[in-house]
Amino acid sequence: MNEAEVRQLFVETGAILEGHFLLTSGLHSPLYVEKFQVLQYPKHTEKLCVAIAERFKNANIELVVGPVTGGIILAHEVGKHLGTRAIFTERENGKMTLRRGFVIEKGQRVLIVEDIVTTGGSVKEVVDVVRQHGGIPVAVGMLVDRSGGKADFGIPAQALLHLTVPAYQPDDCPLCKEGTAITKRGSRKL
Repeated sequence: MNEAEVRQLFVETGAILEGHFLLTSGLHSPLYVEKFQVLQYPKHTEKLCVAIAERFKNANIELVVGPVTGGIILAHEVGKHLGTRAIFTERENGKMTLRRGFVIEKGQRVLIVEDIVTTGGSVKEVVDVVRQHGGIPVAVGMLVDRSGGKADFGIPAQALLHLTVPAYQPDDCPLCKEGTAITKRGSRKL
């Protein structure tokens, strides 16, 4: 899939929303990406994950890891197409960790997958977990990089879709100044 096809799929499924959104970070934005609008369709999820897997098929990946929640789905599908195991990290007492008996073998080559990257904080935490368990973080595969290219993980990263999304402090938001109604989105604001 090329970037135009990925964007079209997100638009067709209603995953790219325009309006005035209150983000989990507290910032305001005229654009919101609701990944589960596209991921709710297994055929679309598979197609997107095949596209991620294709980008890393020659990287000798031995394990795919994604953070909870969307990363679970992506890790499973990408791992299936690369012929590897797929596990996920989750927070325990606010810290990203491996649970559920998951193991990363020493020296194992790991691809980290994520759905939407804004600052890259969660991915950086997963990279740290992989290293702490003796794995080798090889690369990061993302559905959407909405950081404007600012997210840096210290390892190669590829996204299927790149978006530069403006975000405003509430006091400086032009949408607020226009009187546009706000919609709360994100896992902590629903």
